[in-house]
Amino acid sequence: MAYFEWASDMVIDHDGPIDQDHRRLVAQVNRLHDATSQGSGQEIVAGLLEELLADTKEHLAHEERFMASVGFPESEAHRKGHDHFVAEMVRLKELYEGDSPTVATRLSQLLRDWLSLHIRRNDKEVRLFLDKQRRLKALKNPDALGLKKHKKKRYRIAVALFLCSAGWFKSRLGPAWH
Repeated sequence: MAYFEWASDMVIDHDGPIDQDHRRLVAQVNRLHDATSQGSGQEIVAGLLEELLADTKEHLAHEERFMASVGFPESEAHRKGHDHFVAEMVRLKELYEGDSPTVATRLSQLLRDWLSLHIRRNDKEVRLFLDKQRRLKALKNPDALGLKKHKKKRYRIAVALFLCSAGWFKSRLGPAWH
């Protein structure tokens, strides 16, 4: 059994670029943990730290560009979380360069815990935002769904109830509700 397993509740873009990046980072965490468990964590930390830092920075930049492109309203707070995580990784790299013997284990735990929480909470907010945007678009244009006339009204009611429960009813429906 892997130290950190990919789970269905971590899916953000249905095996798109974000999920692929996340899966690669999960695999790297598992490589580090396996090496640490076998007593060779320190030997692979240097190379893996460089690889992880590069992959993480690239992924986070990609994720931030994606959030900006879809108009995600919480992108600034999300970016600050990214910055904090990268700073923690850099701090661990500095500790490793200072010959700290616990870096491999600490890095493994940091990566597992941060990735798990960040994907399941923060990145999930992006997915929920996109889902709401799709529902809103469909509400404004149910013809795009190919529904029959009597089902369009039911669909609008169902989406309106969803949006109402999500706090979007007054601010978003406007002229779409005729």
